[in-house]
Amino acid sequence: MKVVIIEDEALAAEKLTKMLHTYDPELQVEARLGSVEGAVEWLQNNTAPELLFVDIHLEDGLCFEIFKQVEVKAPVIFTTAYDQYAIKAFQVNSIDYLLKPVQYEKLANSLNKLKSLQENLQPATPPLRLEELAKLMTAGSTSYKSRFLVKSGARIRAVKIDEIAYFFVDQKLNLLVTRDGQKYPVDYTLDDLMNLLDPDLFFRVNRQLIVHIDAAMEIHPHFKGRLRLELDPPIDAEVVISSERTPAFKAWLDK
Repeated sequence: MKVVIIEDEALAAEKLTKMLHTYDPELQVEARLGSVEGAVEWLQNNTAPELLFVDIHLEDGLCFEIFKQVEVKAPVIFTTAYDQYAIKAFQVNSIDYLLKPVQYEKLANSLNKLKSLQENLQPATPPLRLEELAKLMTAGSTSYKSRFLVKSGARIRAVKIDEIAYFFVDQKLNLLVTRDGQKYPVDYTLDDLMNLLDPDLFFRVNRQLIVHIDAAMEIHPHFKGRLRLELDPPIDAEVVISSERTPAFKAWLDK
């Protein structure tokens, strides 16, 4: 079986690959892609795989954008960190899912289910009802965080979302930075935060930084199609947006 994994967390993609080879040593992972843009380009220029594993949240947006741009005929198994209500929505739509962190037993069950469907001569994979799926998913999971509890000396403070300028990683410490420049450690990784924050307000610029839309003050052309981003309040590092993420970032700013 030829498989493509669309997952922006390198460790998660590597773990999934190892479990797939445990299930079937002859299985071929043809590509591991980390973005909507990269997935669209690969699917447009390569023969369709026999199975797709697709994470919901990718580094440059939601995976639904892939299916809007490319006709996908291969069966899809979603991986997701969403809660149980959203998972039921996937079941209603007859789409397989794996709740992250992926467990081998659940992976094997999904692959066995796929085999069973193929052996029963299912004529084709039903089309993905993307709009309906998106509505069902967001109906149970749009309770984005409205505030974060942070430690300020001996006190605990609630920082509202509209007070936050950005989150960034500094020497393995995850920090929240407010609009007035105050820094507070948070107990969430940036991957965790992308599942908790409203994507209309926050964008993951790179592996070290998530910015609020109002903190993005100016963008400047950089080398090889990249952008340099100026933030308010300023950050003690040059912020460069890769050429791969530039289109999604501009689209996000222009909403």
